[in-house]
Amino acid sequence: MSTITYDLTWDLDVFFNGGSDSPQFLKHLEHLKNDLQEFEETVDLWIIPTDSNDISLIDLLEKLQSVSKNIRQAGAFVSCLQAQNTEDTRANELRGMVTTLSSKFSTILTNFDEKLSKIDNDTWNGLLNQHSLQVVSFVLNERRRKATEKLPKEQEAIINALSIDGYHGWGEMYDTIVNHVKIPFEENGKKVELSVGQAANKFSSADSNVRKQVFEEWEKAWNQQSDLLAGTLNHLSGFRLSVYKQRGWDHILKEALTYNRMKKETLDVMWEVISDHKQPFADFLQRKAELLGVDKLSWCDLDAPVGEVNTTFSYQEGAEFILKHFNNFGDELTAFTKKAFEDRWIEAEDRPGKQPGGFCTSFPADEQSRIFMTYSGTPSNVSTLAHELGHAFHSYALKDTHPLNRGYAMNVAETASTFAEMIVSDAAVNNAENDDVKLALLEDKIQRSVALLMNIHARFLFETRFYEERKNGLVSKKRLNVIMEEAQKEAYLDSLKEYHPLFWGSKLHFFITGVPFYNFPYTFGFLFSLGIYAQAVKEGKGYERKYMAMLEDTGSMMVEDLAEKHLGVDLTKREFWEEGIKLCIKDVEEFMEMTKNK
Repeated sequence: MSTITYDLTWDLDVFFNGGSDSPQFLKHLEHLKNDLQEFEETVDLWIIPTDSNDISLIDLLEKLQSVSKNIRQAGAFVSCLQAQNTEDTRANELRGMVTTLSSKFSTILTNFDEKLSKIDNDTWNGLLNQHSLQVVSFVLNERRRKATEKLPKEQEAIINALSIDGYHGWGEMYDTIVNHVKIPFEENGKKVELSVGQAANKFSSADSNVRKQVFEEWEKAWNQQSDLLAGTLNHLSGFRLSVYKQRGWDHILKEALTYNRMKKETLDVMWEVISDHKQPFADFLQRKAELLGVDKLSWCDLDAPVGEVNTTFSYQEGAEFILKHFNNFGDELTAFTKKAFEDRWIEAEDRPGKQPGGFCTSFPADEQSRIFMTYSGTPSNVSTLAHELGHAFHSYALKDTHPLNRGYAMNVAETASTFAEMIVSDAAVNNAENDDVKLALLEDKIQRSVALLMNIHARFLFETRFYEERKNGLVSKKRLNVIMEEAQKEAYLDSLKEYHPLFWGSKLHFFITGVPFYNFPYTFGFLFSLGIYAQAVKEGKGYERKYMAMLEDTGSMMVEDLAEKHLGVDLTKREFWEEGIKLCIKDVEEFMEMTKNK
């Protein structure tokens, strides 16, 4: 038992004192503006090398790293300010400033990348033989290749300039809309207004009346905003599609797959295998419905607990449980996590005015991370906390690699987080004090498999179909509802009684401008981490070093090469994915056996 009581709120003052009114942060932005100007001039004046002994590229990369680090620091700080208080209008203004600086940086990089692509192959290969460039050759080759797939720099500069208000502005519009969504709820005879994050936690309530009441108000609240949300989604996607068309990209997943350093064959075979093995999860949902005393589950019942067991944990208990079981895996993960709790890296307080959801963001200038969530004590909350700590540990594992090799994509980002989550959820099930508790925790664990194999699949089906329709013009909110409900029915094998057609509006991920198709990386990370986790269980505590070596490579390899090197598997073949899904089905089989006489 820890002698330290862990705080539920984070410390941001260690970065910039004073929150959104911080003079220190404004100075940071001013310095950044000047650094960008200097970097732009340096890139403009840079003469494309013709000699493989030229060292000018090394100097340029050092400047690039410095600017990139400070932009990410600024972006992380503003994200935290906006998340902790949706009423903080000054934070929204700061977001606009950071977006403008980021857009300028993108324009400078477009010029830089185009110059890289114009270096002749012999000179280029010679340059990469220089020791300090050898280590970042994957990233540099990637930048060079991507430059050839884009428009001339002048046109890309126009796109970047227009994207501030014409693209990222729509993402910010979504945040503004969500900040005004309040869910009325009656608690202890008193009417309160819940934030979206607080309301979402109510879907884990054991009381079906609470779930129904919240879901009814939830649908009403999102429906009230649906005209604005539909317009926002249409304009955001329209901008993206227009850019793709100008670049001559004919496949809507091109950017997402390139960003995730992943082949289309890998994505296709993953979904194919999942679709072929869904029936056990539909059977599980039917059994859960029976246990809850209903014919079929509704959307609001998916996260409902089974049984009468009170499986709630205080924040302190949740933190200590995570630390205890991380310790069975490795000393570095445990020491890192202890520091995160003690140094207040986590914002977990359950209070009004917070943004929904959870995230982990990195402050590279300080080599720290910050984690955001709303903790209400459910087993799912404990898993989410472990998940976000996994993200933070991933950044920590990269601390000794070259700064340019730390830019890992979302699919492998979700690997480290899901791995950490698995350590905790497995431990919870295996250490349950009796069968009733075990059943409740096993159900919670399976529900995450359902979310990643069915809910995420519905998101992917919706988004790919929506984008295809959007090519032909605006898609009405009525049609968006239809596409979403059809996707949910297909993904869940039509095993639910009631769906959530407005999910397209309530889910932030469809409105994120930084990363397109932010859905399949979760499922990839989940199944990929199952393979890693199976190896960790086999090898015990000594596996931590190998695990960290794998994380160190995530920013400088294609995922197929990463899997081949560290797991010895081919991601374009069915076998790997089938092995992962079988592990999930094994949990379902145990659940079905435990509940067959209930």
